Amino acid sequence: MPLHLKTAPTKTFADTAQQDVAERVRAIIGDIRENGDAAVRRYAEQFDNWSPESYRLSDDEITQIMATLDPQVITDIEFVQAQVRRFAQAQRDSLVDIEVETLPGVFLGQKHVPVQAAGAYIPGGKYPLTASAHMTIITAKVAGVPRVVACTPPIRGEIPAATVAAMKLAGADEIYILGGVQAVAAMAVGTDTIQPVNMIAGPGNAYVAEAKRQLFGEVGIDLFAGPTEILIVADEHADPFFTAVDLLSQAEHGPDSPAVLVTTSQELGEQVLDWIERILPGMPTRDYAGPAWRDWGQVIVADDLDEAYRIADDFAFEHVQIFTQEPREALTRMHDYGALFLGENTCVSYGDKVIGTNHVLPTLGAARYTGGLWVGKYLRTVTYQEIQNTDSSAELGAVCGRAARVELFEGHARSGDARAWRHAGTQFDWIDESHAAAGTAPVGAESR
Repeated sequence: MPLHLKTAPTKTFADTAQQDVAERVRAIIGDIRENGDAAVRRYAEQFDNWSPESYRLSDDEITQIMATLDPQVITDIEFVQAQVRRFAQAQRDSLVDIEVETLPGVFLGQKHVPVQAAGAYIPGGKYPLTASAHMTIITAKVAGVPRVVACTPPIRGEIPAATVAAMKLAGADEIYILGGVQAVAAMAVGTDTIQPVNMIAGPGNAYVAEAKRQLFGEVGIDLFAGPTEILIVADEHADPFFTAVDLLSQAEHGPDSPAVLVTTSQELGEQVLDWIERILPGMPTRDYAGPAWRDWGQVIVADDLDEAYRIADDFAFEHVQIFTQEPREALTRMHDYGALFLGENTCVSYGDKVIGTNHVLPTLGAARYTGGLWVGKYLRTVTYQEIQNTDSSAELGAVCGRAARVELFEGHARSGDARAWRHAGTQFDWIDESHAAAGTAPVGAESR
C-alpha cells in the first residue's frame, strides 16, 4: 500500500473543459472565417497591441532581426537543431514504402506521403519557447512537407529575435509575427494573405489549445496539449538534490504543472521535500513553480519497484525520469508515458531544449493512446492496389459478390460479379445478353 508524503489532485482531460474559453474561441474562429484578415488584425491589436503593415516577415527583415543576436545564440540554435534533425531523419529512414504480391498478379502497396502544408505555432508569453520551432518545423521538413508556415506572437510589443532565428534556421517557408487564436485560425481556415495549411502543431495556452481542438477535423493537429507534467521513479540510490531540482524544473512551466515523485524510499522522499523547500524560495520562476508544487506536487512511497512502475503507469505522464540502479528496466516494465529519461545523467530539461528527441508530448493521460510529435505525424500512410492477373481478379470477384450480399450490398456484389463474368465466364442472373453486347464477351460459359 503506497504511502503519500505529499498529496494533491491529479489532473484529467476533463479539467480542460472551460466553457468561457470554448465560447470565446468559437466566436473568434467564426469571425475570422467570415471576415479574414480584417478580423485577424482586430484581434492582434486587441490581444497583443500589434498591428504592423504586414504580419509576415520578409527575408530582409529576418536577416536584420537575426543580426541583432549574439553569435553564440545562433551557434547554440544550430547545435540543437542538428540534434533534432539527426533524430528526426533516423525516424524518417525507419519508415519504408512497401509493395507485396498477395495472389498471382495482385499487388498491394503502402506509401508514406507528407502533408502538403503544415502550420507551426511557437508560443511567446512569459516564456518564448524557441525550442518549439525546432520540434515543429524541422520535423515537418524532414518528413518532406513542402510548405511550413510558422507563427509566433510579439512579446511586449517586440519581435522575439531568437524565436525568429530558430524558425528561419529550422526551415520555415513563411514566418508571421502573429499569436493566439487568431494565428491558429488564420493558418487553419486561411485568409486573403495566409493560405490555409493541412495540419497544425505546437503548444500554446488554453486558448490556443482550445482553438486546435475546435479546428481538428478541418485540419490535423499534433495532439491536445495540457500543462507540462513530470514524474520521477526513484529508488534509495537516487540523488535527492537532482530529484528536487528536476521536479522544480518542470513545475516552473506554469502554476498548474504537476510534479510527482514515486519512490521506494521514504527517507529519499523526505529528503526531496526538504530540498524543494530550500531551493524554491531562490528560484526566479518561483511565482509559477511555487503554486505548481503546492497545489499539484505529490510524493508517493511505494513498497517496491513493481508497485512504483504500476503507479507511474497509472499517471501516464508526459515526462517520466527513472532514477534507479537499473534505469533501462523501465523500457520493459513501463508502457504508459510520453517520453522516458533514463538515469540521473539525463533530465527532462535536456529533452525540452537540447538532446534531439521531440518535446511535443501527450499530457492529461493521453499517453495511454498516443505518442508525441514525430516525423510520422506529418506523413499520411496511404495504400494502393493493382491486379494484373485476370484469373485473380475473377477469383476475388466471385468472393466479393458472395461477401457483399451477406451484408446486403448488391451494388458492391455486382462490381465483383462483373469481373468474374468477364474474366471467368461465370453467369449471373442480372447480366443478360444486352450487357454482354455492350462489352467484351466473357471467357467460357460456366454458370454459378
